[in-house]
Amino acid sequence: MSPTSWSDMMRVFGRIGVLSFGGPAAQIALMHRELVERHAWLTEAAYLRALSLCMLLPGPEAMQLATYAGWRMRGTLGGLLAGLLFVVPGAVVIGVLAVGYAYYGQLPLVQAAFLGIKAAVIIVVFQALRKVAAKALTGPEGVALAALSFVALFVFGLPFPLIILAAGIWGFFHQSASHVPLVSDSMGLAYPIRTSVIWGGLWAAPLVLVWALDQQFLLQLGLFFSKLAVVTFGGAYAVLAYMTQSVVQDHGWITTQQMIDALGLAETTPGPLILVTEFVALLAGFAQSGISGAIAAGVLALWVTFTPCFLWIFVAGPYLEAISAQPRLSAALQAITAAIVGVIANLSVWFALHVLFKQVHPAGVFAMPLPEWSSFNFNALVLTFLAAILMLALNKGFVFTMGVLALAALVPAVIG
Repeated sequence: MSPTSWSDMMRVFGRIGVLSFGGPAAQIALMHRELVERHAWLTEAAYLRALSLCMLLPGPEAMQLATYAGWRMRGTLGGLLAGLLFVVPGAVVIGVLAVGYAYYGQLPLVQAAFLGIKAAVIIVVFQALRKVAAKALTGPEGVALAALSFVALFVFGLPFPLIILAAGIWGFFHQSASHVPLVSDSMGLAYPIRTSVIWGGLWAAPLVLVWALDQQFLLQLGLFFSKLAVVTFGGAYAVLAYMTQSVVQDHGWITTQQMIDALGLAETTPGPLILVTEFVALLAGFAQSGISGAIAAGVLALWVTFTPCFLWIFVAGPYLEAISAQPRLSAALQAITAAIVGVIANLSVWFALHVLFKQVHPAGVFAMPLPEWSSFNFNALVLTFLAAILMLALNKGFVFTMGVLALAALVPAVIG
């Protein structure tokens, strides 16, 4: 059977990249329709095994699934083509939106419109919580892990990577041992070592460059998003709370409201939601040194966010069969997914508090956020209720809801 032509791959994966709205579930369904049903480039079984592998890896599973499909068809160059076509359209749109926001986002009418977008974000995160919980919480152990992770984050402010690590270790050792070999004897260790060195070097190259140029802000930003790329199990929603805590509280690169706005705009673009890292980096760079700093920070964030995705797929791809047969790895993933329910619940409550109240402060020695009741925003409550009706009761999409709420939020601002 002759390999798939490059022109066909560019056409199909380009179409996937441009139409990949709606988050991972919609993106995975779109790829199934294109790669399995329409073009039969992957069998149903191969597609499901690849999806299982991508869910075991850190990073956006839909982007890695596209990369794996391209790698299966045309090797490393095919994987690069498929992965880049999935990411680049959304990255370009996010870049334009972020620059526009940096220049005009603080205008009063723009801020008023963004109140409607923030209200829609509350419901979007709640929808994500409901979907993940329905799949992950299949027994009392999962519920317990979710509750513990919520308390650890919301009350005590423990680091997100620590929670993921603890859940994974618990799931791994709770499962009985497996004797399935992880590495194929026919390939040995030369391939994964060589691939890790090449892609690890590419990942580290810009970090070494900014270190050599003594660009401390870019180095700090690049190291943070590199760490984020390693712990992004469970998708973008799972790490948003951790990212927000770091970029807002620890580093002071952007404000809480800018973080919520970034997620709202990222929801409207194609590609993986983790592109919100580009938006955050662009705003942080713009605050540091204007448009040149924004471009440098945005490009760096994209590089260290998505280069690891290629590393994981190109290293793990040849061992898909062995990896997918590991009960302990599957058990670790299940435990992590259950814990992520608590993580997203924390994010949902955190977003709601910061949208509905103008002032939110930590509760004494604990990290638990408590609102100033006198700062309650009644308009935000009305908009959130409207978003719930549109998205939960009437099943309207986010883009439609965001437009309606942005217009609704402008009414009191114009009248006032």
